[in-house]
Amino acid sequence: MRFYYGIISGYKVHQRSGSSAAAKLGVHPQQRRVAVSRARLQRHLELTWLQGSSSSFPLTWLRDNCQCPKCFHPDSKSRTVDWATCDITIKPKEVQVSDDGKTVIVDWLDAHSSRYSAEWLHSRRFEEDARKKWLSTYKQEKEIWQSAEETEFPRKRFSFEGVMSDDGQLLQWMLELERFGVAVLEGAGCDDERTVRKLADRVAFIRRTHYGEEFSVKSKMEPSNVAYTGQALQLHTDLPYYEYKPGVNMLHCLVQAEGEGGENQLVDSLRVAGQLKQSHPEFYKALSTIPVDWTDEGVEEGRPFRSLYRAPVICEDSTGKVFRVNYSQPQRDSHFSVPVEQVETWYLALKQFTQLMLRADNRVEYKVKPGEILSFDNLRICHGRSGYTPAVNQIYERHIVGAYLDWDEIRCRIRVLSQREQ
Repeated sequence: MRFYYGIISGYKVHQRSGSSAAAKLGVHPQQRRVAVSRARLQRHLELTWLQGSSSSFPLTWLRDNCQCPKCFHPDSKSRTVDWATCDITIKPKEVQVSDDGKTVIVDWLDAHSSRYSAEWLHSRRFEEDARKKWLSTYKQEKEIWQSAEETEFPRKRFSFEGVMSDDGQLLQWMLELERFGVAVLEGAGCDDERTVRKLADRVAFIRRTHYGEEFSVKSKMEPSNVAYTGQALQLHTDLPYYEYKPGVNMLHCLVQAEGEGGENQLVDSLRVAGQLKQSHPEFYKALSTIPVDWTDEGVEEGRPFRSLYRAPVICEDSTGKVFRVNYSQPQRDSHFSVPVEQVETWYLALKQFTQLMLRADNRVEYKVKPGEILSFDNLRICHGRSGYTPAVNQIYERHIVGAYLDWDEIRCRIRVLSQREQ
């Protein structure tokens, strides 16, 4: 065991080191696992790695994340340290490094002892490269669309049977959805209205809304939604009146309208938001700061509903990146609960945003084929539909079965499958 002491609250400096950890490992440098060659107690715990780089770990963070059985439950992977009684100002008495460099032991002045593996510490370094690597498991970087006039759509097709039977293909489909926002699955058949449920169950489970779990998009008598007609649907995102809006929309085509009409229209709102921010920054600010009252009211299968959510058209996260777009002409309430002087600018901004979405280089048209599932990011992709003529006598010329998934469940599945492939 190698012992290292440092200056903490006036404690004396003393150091005694043993033989080289590199020599004791006895492996080729490229094959060595993460190991510590030196540790010092200063304002932080300073570790020097076998490869030569160094990292600093705040003492408070170390005590909060003690891995001993009293402070951490290994089966549930949960911190159990009692935060009400934990002294976050406690200082270490000494730090020790095992001879092989794989374990760091911190002995505290209150007689508590904490052990940390070198690999555990290395993966939790506070340096930028480690933080970026960890955050890449949180969400994938989104790839903004290029010009719709120059890009072949869909960019990728996936076999429905392959996704259902092979974890690797399932992972690639979900990654494509997160990065690019749209993916098409083919070979899903045309005779099973529960196919989207099977796909959802392959990931996690369907997200239920007041329209149910699976929903059939076809012309209906006395429709509760304009989607249940044959008329054109303006570009929109689904369910903007939900605070926790479903993340992914899956539309399974059982029957497609013959002749003209029934084409899906798709727009990458990240591309359009970027264009608006560059050309009209004052309009971008209006759409990203002024809240809108999004509502939906009706009766579905005998059950009345009245939903309301307030949020801007363009929603930014703490880093200024767009993470959600709310856009739906039918679902904007006539109540506009903002100061009157903001209204005119907001309307001008929305008009400019709409005109950008309708530009040929921003809008894709794709007529989904029977047996295909069109899947897309409902927080990002605005979608619409050209009008078609419904059949008479309840013989439908177009029948789409849809369902939703939540991004929390998709990303959970991505992490599990990605870890298996490592």
